[in-house]
Amino acid sequence: MGYKILSKTKLCEGQYELVIDAPYVVRNAKAGQFIILRVNDEGERVPLTIADINKEKNELTIVFMAVGYTTKQLAELEAGDEIFDLVGPLGVPTDAEKFGTVICVAGGYGAAPCYLIAKAFKDAGNKVYMVMGARTKDLIFWQDKMKTACDELFITTDDGTLGEKGFVTGVVDRLIGQEKIDHVVAVGPMPMMRAVAELTRPHEIYTVASMNPIMVDGTGMCGACRVTVGGEVKFACVDGPDFDAHKIDFDEVIQRLKIYKDTERTRDENCNLVKQASK
Repeated sequence: MGYKILSKTKLCEGQYELVIDAPYVVRNAKAGQFIILRVNDEGERVPLTIADINKEKNELTIVFMAVGYTTKQLAELEAGDEIFDLVGPLGVPTDAEKFGTVICVAGGYGAAPCYLIAKAFKDAGNKVYMVMGARTKDLIFWQDKMKTACDELFITTDDGTLGEKGFVTGVVDRLIGQEKIDHVVAVGPMPMMRAVAELTRPHEIYTVASMNPIMVDGTGMCGACRVTVGGEVKFACVDGPDFDAHKIDFDEVIQRLKIYKDTERTRDENCNLVKQASK
């Protein structure tokens, strides 16, 4: 029995939203967790962050970019089609306690998981700022949805076509200068999360980065998603994905990710690289 796709929406170029009937996953899902799916019985396992849940309707929402072998297959499916299998929720939920004033920083595709994260912080009684950034306005999505999850939404684009021209760090820096910030969560590209961590470090603001390294089995067995945090080896799939951003060895993580960035490699070659990285 597969998982039926209830709706499909193209959010922007190459980026899609799928709403899936997944009662057993939705029942226990929380902000910050993820799922792993296979499009068909011969497919590879792909981790995707849980973007939204509707427990009354048993609906799971995922957002993804069609950039790789499997995500391009996933993008070809339509409402009424079924995903072969899907497991979750996986990972440790975001620690959304009442801290005071929280900034959620979403870079690019990181905007999707930030919705549930910001909502969890707001529901816990925090004042929540959301800062969304992308290269251009065509890559910004869920604006109205994000506004419901925070007290104030800020948008930045590299080219200035929407919101403020510049990077998310510019807004974060300004907010830190305006009032006391108690907690920061960053979700998105590694360089962005590292930049946010370095910005908050001198102010001693506890900062969390949601790590998205290569994952295979989602159980901590393969070791491909390992990260060094405070000098200790952790696995993003079972110990994370959230970690203290001031303790993450970002240089190591970015260097490991470069192994998989060569788009000229075949699927089998990348699978072999994952096996090597897990040793």
